[in-house]
Amino acid sequence: MNDDLFSSSRPKRDTRARPAAAPAPVPARGDGGGDYDASAIEVLEGLEPVRRRPGMYIGGTDEAAYHHLAAEILDNAMDEAVAGHATTIDVTLEDGDWLTVRDNGRGIPVDPHPKFKDRSALEVILTTLHAGGKFSGKSYATSGGLHGVGSSVVNALAARLEVEVARDRAVWRQIYERGHPVTTLEKIGATQNRRGTQIRFTPDPQIFGRLHFSPARLYRLCRSKAYLFRGVTIRWSCDPALVHDSDIPAEAVLHFPGGLADSLRDELGASAALLTEIWSGDADLPTAPDGTSTGRIEWAVAFLESGAASLSSYCNTIPTPQGGTHENGFRTALLKGFRAWGEQRSNKRAAAINADDVLGAVAAKLSAFIRDPQFQGQTKEKLTSSEASRLVETALRDRFEQWLAGHPAQADNLLAFIIERAEERLRRKDQKDTPRKSATRRLRLPGKLTDCTRENAADTEIFLVEGDSAGGSAKQARNRETQAVLPLRGKILNVASASTEKLRANQELRDLVEALGCGIGDRFDAARLRYGRVIIMTDADVDGAHIASLLMTFFYRELPDLIRRGHLYLAQPPLYRLTQGGRTIYAMDDPDRERKLKSEFKPNARVEISRFKGLGEMPPGDLKQTTMDPKRRTLLQVVTPPEDRALTSERVEHLMGRKAELRFQFIQDHARLVDNLDV
Repeated sequence: MNDDLFSSSRPKRDTRARPAAAPAPVPARGDGGGDYDASAIEVLEGLEPVRRRPGMYIGGTDEAAYHHLAAEILDNAMDEAVAGHATTIDVTLEDGDWLTVRDNGRGIPVDPHPKFKDRSALEVILTTLHAGGKFSGKSYATSGGLHGVGSSVVNALAARLEVEVARDRAVWRQIYERGHPVTTLEKIGATQNRRGTQIRFTPDPQIFGRLHFSPARLYRLCRSKAYLFRGVTIRWSCDPALVHDSDIPAEAVLHFPGGLADSLRDELGASAALLTEIWSGDADLPTAPDGTSTGRIEWAVAFLESGAASLSSYCNTIPTPQGGTHENGFRTALLKGFRAWGEQRSNKRAAAINADDVLGAVAAKLSAFIRDPQFQGQTKEKLTSSEASRLVETALRDRFEQWLAGHPAQADNLLAFIIERAEERLRRKDQKDTPRKSATRRLRLPGKLTDCTRENAADTEIFLVEGDSAGGSAKQARNRETQAVLPLRGKILNVASASTEKLRANQELRDLVEALGCGIGDRFDAARLRYGRVIIMTDADVDGAHIASLLMTFFYRELPDLIRRGHLYLAQPPLYRLTQGGRTIYAMDDPDRERKLKSEFKPNARVEISRFKGLGEMPPGDLKQTTMDPKRRTLLQVVTPPEDRALTSERVEHLMGRKAELRFQFIQDHARLVDNLDV
């Protein structure tokens, strides 16, 4: 997200790593420790801790943290909607990296705060950490957490923030810069129909450097929020000059009556499903001992014949990419539901299934609305509320067992499929091998793998491609005897920053490991590798490079011996096709195109230039000729020289690891080397 931000006379802090200073001499016992006395104890007041250590509050100062500011303000508006006080939210991105979020809720209170009588409640909320209306549960039955720091943190890290509140038929306004009010709260007019809160802000370049809001990222955030609460309408607006993606509209009205089911159906597209219908619904969670409500859940589940399994979870409309206790309850509910159905049908084999067998066959979305949620960290990526697991399991299992009983034929079909997965898992555990499909033995192939027919691994290769479209082109272009194709769904998990639990649960990576057959980590066995070459083949653009980087990170972390033994390669698809008359040549990138236009064609010749948008849109004949035919293609072998192991390890950790500040530092250190950034 975008644009020139406020300048300031305050010097920008240099965040680059410096060499460690020589250790100070240890004072002799009893000398008092030099200058270490009461005056050395620093007390940070107000919002200064946020500006000093933003990573403690928003996870860092990288792009994700930058957009977390937008999420915090939008979450506050969503809390008003979920509580039943707002129906419409307007999100506007303007030139200059100004973001405005406006709701038609109750409006932040503007009367004097009873504890801080010289300040309004609005000013207390925006300038005091852990101040808000979500602690007591009186104003919000459910909300995005109890930290009470969202609005104040955004205010602290904004170069300028302007807030308008419409309530009690009046409009109030106040302006802040870097967390400090620069105007008093003033009444700027009367209103008959308007109500709610409007916050307009731009992040501080002193904190975030040259980062900008991404319209695509903000639009997807708004879209996901609209899916999560079917009662809200989000009106998206963006300066057209900022939109560079044809899939992102400058204006849109986002309202989805089908909620999570609409979202899941939109994401699945043409994925092969066992059932044509998505099982979705909502339910109240069990009440508390005092009879009060503990919340509710919504869900949407599709059972897949093939394709990438997934589970996306949310708590009070907050995404929880690292899962948590609500996901644990979801897993247990489905597992126990299938086992109970197996017992009811006298199918003893159902006892062998586990949660991975079930989750490996579903694409699901789970949204929980619970009181007093507890998250791991302020960025709220994982729900840790201990009671959520039991509450979700109890509510969902009852509905799931009712659904199975109401659809016995479909339930039997699903159970048979999941038992097949469980037995296949047990066979692999016993055999510790993945035998190649033969004429006498039919094997359900992992994911969407299209295998080759030759059994000698040394003479075969597998292409890892992005998506079904590219997979379709590659399957038509391949040599069926020696070349296998495994389509992967978009960008895989970043294993350098993901937990072990997430890695094990990721179906895309499990399918990949199963297809290779050699195991991972300390279970790697080169003798069981089913292909002589593993070739990463992605689009010749930035997204393709990112996917290739994620795959290389996976192989480097989990299958390093596969790289050391020389099995991993990168395909080199061209970006352009140059045609004149009956002659066609290909160019890898823009410089190569210009070079070949000058060297391969006569001056002023009329050359037809075609740019391949991706492998999926490349004719199979072109793909075979340029990228897959061993006689004419170019492959880059991925290597990790022994003498560079330390440097390689450091570089992977800096660029792909969990510490976002290391990536930011790398960008700062190397930004001067960028001559042209193609966006």
